[in-house]
Amino acid sequence: VQLQASGGGLVQAGGSLRLSCAASGLTFSSYSMGWYRRASGKERDFVAAISGDAESIYYEDSVKGRFTISRDNAKNTVHLQMNNLKPEDTAVYYCAADYRPLIVIVTTTPDDMHYWGEGTLVTVSS
Repeated sequence: VQLQASGGGLVQAGGSLRLSCAASGLTFSSYSMGWYRRASGKERDFVAAISGDAESIYYEDSVKGRFTISRDNAKNTVHLQMNNLKPEDTAVYYCAADYRPLIVIVTTTPDDMHYWGEGTLVTVSS
């Protein structure tokens, strides 16, 4: 399984970025997909997750109303649209895949996610 995240960069506060994660080596529609982030000196935290059929979505409270997770099962990709970015959103963002039900994923430690991609750095300047 390979997960390749892209789309990070440097943006001013209030700006937008769209992250993408391309997956291969798995039956993509059977996996819930999540975005996580790790700020410098901090643990990796949950950001957003979406079920395999895109019927269920969860967001971390601080990104609700600003970030939107979506997926395209025909293209084996998941996206994270990030609007109104804030300096505190600065982090390395990772995508992850897991076969477990979405509610289990969002209530357990990120370390339990089955597959991880390499991160993409998002830097928001003030």
